[in-house]
Amino acid sequence: MGLAVSARIEQALRLVDEDEAAIEHDLARLIAVDTSFPPGDGYGALADLAEALVAPLGFACRRVSVPEPLWSSAAGGAHGERINLIAERGSGLEPCSLYFHVDTVPAGDGWSRPPFALTRVGDRLYGRGAADMKGTIAATLAALRALDRAGAPLRFEPRLLFCTDEEGGLYPGIRYLAEQGLITGHLLSFNGGAAPRIWAGCFGSIDLLIRVRGRGAHSGDPVGGINAVEEAIPLLNALIALKAQVEARTSAMPSPPHYQGRPLHARLTIAALHGGQKGSSLPAQFEILVNRRYTPEEDFTHVLAELEAMVRDAMAPSRVLGVETHVIGHLAPVSDPTGPHWPRWQAALARGFGFAPEAFRAWGSSTSSDMGFVQQAGIREILLGGLGRPDNNTHAPDEFTTMTDVTALARAVLLYLSRDFG
Repeated sequence: MGLAVSARIEQALRLVDEDEAAIEHDLARLIAVDTSFPPGDGYGALADLAEALVAPLGFACRRVSVPEPLWSSAAGGAHGERINLIAERGSGLEPCSLYFHVDTVPAGDGWSRPPFALTRVGDRLYGRGAADMKGTIAATLAALRALDRAGAPLRFEPRLLFCTDEEGGLYPGIRYLAEQGLITGHLLSFNGGAAPRIWAGCFGSIDLLIRVRGRGAHSGDPVGGINAVEEAIPLLNALIALKAQVEARTSAMPSPPHYQGRPLHARLTIAALHGGQKGSSLPAQFEILVNRRYTPEEDFTHVLAELEAMVRDAMAPSRVLGVETHVIGHLAPVSDPTGPHWPRWQAALARGFGFAPEAFRAWGSSTSSDMGFVQQAGIREILLGGLGRPDNNTHAPDEFTTMTDVTALARAVLLYLSRDFG
């Protein structure tokens, strides 16, 4: 992979290493905007910030909102305009669309540092979204600044896509852009990790909300009451039984190195339970949120039908007033996203991060991505990079990335976009 670079590219690489203060400043501003999904009501503020960050680099921006009927769900947890931002310069070069999802999971409990304020401790950069994936925005901005300052010509013209609702949303923004024909050129997604990886795809994901309706009453005199929580116990038992069946199903997709040769398998998780308010009242409603990760070999309609049949069978003897199921989030699986641009991106990653060329191998994941909908819209090749590592607390308290990884990713992006690389 030892491709040659020009003196201007060597200068640009040095400029990235000298840009830590600006990188830290950009990331702090990005983390300070709460774009937690749900609810996802911070997208307008993030779009404002993104426009301000890319304007000095000569980008013009266009806002594209996903129509509310597409993304609203029975859970009612999502609200606020779904604003996606497309930033481009229109140079006439072959475009490369660089994808970032701007939403994060909610902060949650257990943080030892403020989740929406960047905290630097040595090389580590803490904050919600630092690794997944606002740090990749800061890295890309650093790459573009360095290219401009060094006067380095480009091979590809970057189009920056700042997109909504990747974190389990019903209708992610990148899906809408793809279906509207608003993605041009090939696509580079930053929803991956800092690893010598050739992306082999990922699983699909379904969030299914099950709502059990009972009848409230005084717990001391529950005449006519129907305890929704207690009536749902057979359903919880049925979910545990189905979990064992589901997780016996394996995929032919190659597994990550930390699996140590074990195959990837489907997953079923009882992710949340909500019911009841106080000891003196019978709960009139009980909600169960189930997450189902399905393999590329499985069919979405069959997976959903299996879940719905399990709910019907488990609750058939019950005296509850009703049971509803609602798909409130769905990400389609990704399969074989490689293509003609992969060797160049692999070489850029090797140089940017210092990976040995022979260290690269293909693997997939039982995590999920909104790129499956992009493939369904006709864009098969999807490059993958990012900042994720197994130990950086992604989706957990004290999420962090490192300045070392951010600058390494910036170098990889810089090399990939530049004309003189290779």
